[in-house]
Amino acid sequence: MPFLLRVELPDVPGSLGRLATAIGQAGGDIEAIEIVEKRHDGSALDDVLLEVPPEVMPDSVVSACNALDGVRVVWISRYPGGGLLFDLEAVEELTASPSEAPDRLVDLLPTVFRVDWAARVHRAHGVAYGTGAAPSDLEFLELERPARLSFDEADDSAGSGDTLYAGARFDGNEVVIVARHGGPEFVDSELARLGHLAGLAASISRP
Repeated sequence: MPFLLRVELPDVPGSLGRLATAIGQAGGDIEAIEIVEKRHDGSALDDVLLEVPPEVMPDSVVSACNALDGVRVVWISRYPGGGLLFDLEAVEELTASPSEAPDRLVDLLPTVFRVDWAARVHRAHGVAYGTGAAPSDLEFLELERPARLSFDEADDSAGSGDTLYAGARFDGNEVVIVARHGGPEFVDSELARLGHLAGLAASISRP
């Protein structure tokens, strides 16, 4: 059973090794690790995709991680997405067919950022393109920079009150919006990456 674990740990040599050992001893099997954010206080935020056998309780993995000095599990949840896609791989996908880059960006965002849905919203025409779970009646938002969006700023028809949103400007007339149900919260580095990929896709698609 796949799970996604977001964990805060010291950004020092050996930390990932200690974390991997603890997860293994608790019965989890690590499939992939991605560094989400490196912080000025000497800590890092990592996403760990792991496989947990049915007979192993996820709480056991969480307890094993939290028992390590300086390590804190921020969030854990079932993860049916299947794998991680890194930013450089996404860029390769976008450049493969420049004319399709805007739609391809939206298709890639749920895997890149582990979100439930993504959509591109036009100023005048509403949702221009969205993944399967995206609501069809999202409103355009004026965004000068990537930002977390409050509950009141986006239609929550695709989820409940615990849905978290983030958005970035695609171009002057379109924005990209992504949503996570239940967490984890969008961190600053994710917002910056979202803005970078949106801007890159817009540039690639221009003739």
